Amino acid sequence: MVLPNTLQAGLWMLGAVSSFTAMALAGREMSSELDTFEIMMYRSIIGVFIVLVIGGISGSLVTISKQRFGLHLIRNICHFTGQNLWFYALTVIPFSQVFAFEFSSPIWVALMAPFFLGERLSKIRLITVCLGFLGILVVAQPGNITLGPGVIAAALCAVVFAGTFIATKLLAQNQSTTCILFWLTTMQLVLGVLCSFYDAEVTLPSLAMVPLIVLVGSAGLFGHYCITTALKLAPIMLVAPIDFLRLPIIAIIGASFYNEAIDLWIIIGALIIFSANYLNIRAENKTTTSTDPSTARVSR
Repeated sequence: MVLPNTLQAGLWMLGAVSSFTAMALAGREMSSELDTFEIMMYRSIIGVFIVLVIGGISGSLVTISKQRFGLHLIRNICHFTGQNLWFYALTVIPFSQVFAFEFSSPIWVALMAPFFLGERLSKIRLITVCLGFLGILVVAQPGNITLGPGVIAAALCAVVFAGTFIATKLLAQNQSTTCILFWLTTMQLVLGVLCSFYDAEVTLPSLAMVPLIVLVGSAGLFGHYCITTALKLAPIMLVAPIDFLRLPIIAIIGASFYNEAIDLWIIIGALIIFSANYLNIRAENKTTTSTDPSTARVSR
């Protein structure tokens, strides 16, 4: 029996939710032995291996080129910075707070798009940006929670990830997925090696850490593959909200295994951020379908 496209898309998104949740848990466990630079270095080794194997099997390695090398470098410095901030934040503040800040990335993309992509900052986008900032303030709770390094790192990682998204959209105009992922993993491997040696000492992972390194290295790539596949099967308005399941799931895990309190204000702030994202997605979807009627169809 062939499942409907929307159901298939939902299952792929659950795969993405599981992958990113597992990566967060593995990242926190690894922090007891490895610093964030070392985590990124070992993760990138696994990533390069996966990209080369899959690219070799699919025959897409021939699409790798040095074209737009500078933009690749900018993108991957942004991603490397954001990922390090994300892994660091996971170790010092509750999982739910990290994820709530992460969901604000599309808000920053909407704010950056007019400057880097030439897209108009429409009235709806301006409203979603303001609504998103309100959600960020609710999550950060200035005045009630000390704005320590963890909160600052989580907030900044969302901004830097937005830069990654902008660069990815520019690269996707004429670069293959294999090419983008190849430069992502190789450049981050080089950056990971350089930064890991900043103190002239690199920790070799114990045997207990090896499965976690493999998990972190593969979960991120698999998660993005799941999202890409889901978007091919169903409209973004149906796909994107499923990613929000990561927040309640990680909040329950944090409370059950790490004694993290489920903060009502974080949930409320995350809901505001989600509402802003959904409003923006809905507006963009209406614009797209009004100019191209074929995009209104869920499946063929």
